[in-house]
Amino acid sequence: MSFKVAFVGAGSLGFCRGLLTDLMSVPEFRDMEIAFTDINQHNLSMVTQLCQRDLEANGISTKIQSTTNRREAFAGAKYIINCIRQGVLDAFELDVEIPLKYGVDQCVGDTLCAGGIMYGQRTIIELLAICKDIREVALPGALLLNYSNPNAMVTWACNKYGGVKTVGLCHGEMHGESQIAEVLGIPRDELDFICAGINHQTWYISVKYHGEEMTGKLLEAFLNYPEFVKTEKVRIDILRRFGYYSTESNGHLSEYVSWYRKRPERIAEWIDTSSWILGETAGYLRVCREGRNWFEVDFPQLLQEEPHKYDGSCRGQEHGSYIIESLETGRRYRGHFNVMNEGCISNLPWECVVEVPCYVDGNGISVPKVGDLPLGCAAVCSQSIWVQRLAVEAAVSGDAMLLKQAAMMDPLTGAVCYPDEISQMIDEMLIAQEQWLPQYAEAIEKAKEYFASGHVLPVKEGYRGAVRLHEKTVEEMAQDAEKARALANAAAKENVK
Repeated sequence: MSFKVAFVGAGSLGFCRGLLTDLMSVPEFRDMEIAFTDINQHNLSMVTQLCQRDLEANGISTKIQSTTNRREAFAGAKYIINCIRQGVLDAFELDVEIPLKYGVDQCVGDTLCAGGIMYGQRTIIELLAICKDIREVALPGALLLNYSNPNAMVTWACNKYGGVKTVGLCHGEMHGESQIAEVLGIPRDELDFICAGINHQTWYISVKYHGEEMTGKLLEAFLNYPEFVKTEKVRIDILRRFGYYSTESNGHLSEYVSWYRKRPERIAEWIDTSSWILGETAGYLRVCREGRNWFEVDFPQLLQEEPHKYDGSCRGQEHGSYIIESLETGRRYRGHFNVMNEGCISNLPWECVVEVPCYVDGNGISVPKVGDLPLGCAAVCSQSIWVQRLAVEAAVSGDAMLLKQAAMMDPLTGAVCYPDEISQMIDEMLIAQEQWLPQYAEAIEKAKEYFASGHVLPVKEGYRGAVRLHEKTVEEMAQDAEKARALANAAAKENVK
C-alpha cells in the first residue's frame, strides 16, 4: 500500500519514533511515504537520523521527507499526525508559574485549569493554521489524528472551525484498564470495558468479566490494594463518592475538580511523590525539563544501540497506527477516541467532544450510541465542557471576556481565586504569552495599561507550590540512565514545537 503520513511536531523523539515504529510494524505499510516536519531544525534532524536508521536496518528503502516547511510535508498526505506543543517549554513554564502566584497549584496544567485554558489559546490558533494548510495541499478528505493537549479543545476547534476531520487520541484509558485488571486479579484480555466521558475525565461505566458486571466490586478491590491506596487517593475518593473509576491519573484528576488542591496545607494529603504523575506541584514541567536536557546527552548513545524492529515486537498500544491500519486494510479495531458528541452521550451537550468506544474498519470510524452517563459523572463532565466551550470560542475570536469566563468557570481556579484575581491572572498570562497569541493583540494592550496603572492586586511572588520537588541535573540523571530515558520518553509527547 502506498500513501503518505505526515508527522507535525516530529522533533519529539520518544513519541514520533514510537508512532513510526507502530506504523511500520504493519507489513502492508512498507511502501508508505513518510514526512516529518517541525520548527526546531536541530531536534528534527536528530529524530530523522534515528528513524531513518531504523528504516534501513529493517530493509526498508523509504527516505523520510524531513522539512521545516509543513506545507511541503502535508502535500499529498492522507493522514496527518499532530503532536505539537505550541510555545515549547517557555510557554509551558508560564502556564504553571503564573497561576502559582495566585494560589492555583497544578500538577500538569495542559488540559483544564488556568494552564490548560491558556495552552488551548496558543494551540488552537496554530492548529487552525495547520488545518488551512491541510485543506489546501493534503489529499481531499485527509484525516488529522490529534495528540496535542488540551485534546478536547483542540479536536473541537479543528472539527468546528478547521474544516478538517479530526480525531483526538489519548492513552489514559489504557492505563486504567491495567489497574482495574490488577486489583481484580483478572487478566486484562478477559475483561470488557466501556469508558465514556470527556478526555481526561472518562469513566469506566462498565467492566464485565464473562458477562458479570464488576463495577460494584471496584472500590473494595482498590481499597485492598496497598500500592494504589497510597498512590491513587484522589481517584479512589472519586470512586467512593461517584461510584465509578476515572481513567485519569491521580495528578491530572486532582486539578480538574475543585476539591483536592484548593488549600495548600492539605494538598499533600492527596498525592504521592514517588512519581510526577501522582500529583506533585509542577510535576510534568519538571520531567519535561529533565527530559529535554537528557535528550541531548542520550542521543549519541541511542545511535549506538540496536535499531527498533519492525516485526511487531516493538509495536506499542497508541491508537494512531491501529486506526490507519484498519482504514487501509479493513482489519477491525476497537478503541476509545475523542470525537464530536452529536448525541453519542445523550446527557452531555450535542456540540462537545467526548471520549467513547469507537470501531474502525475499511468503511471508516463508527461511533456507537452510549446513552446517558451516570448522573454524577455527567455533572462533573458538564462543568468541564462549559470551560472547554468558552475557551474554544475565546481562542477562535480573541475574546478576552470569554477567556476570563472560562477561567472563572474552571473548577479549581474558581475554588482558589476571586473574580478580580482571575481577571488579573489572565491579563498577566496574556502579556507573558503575547508572541503566541496574535488573536489577543487588542486585549493584551489593555492588559498592559492595567498593569502600568499600578493598581494591581498583591500576589505570592516566588511561591513554588505545596509539594515542589527538586529538578535533577543531567549529572544526577546519569546515575540511573535507564530510568532517565524512561522518564524522558514518558514526557516526550508534544515537547518540541
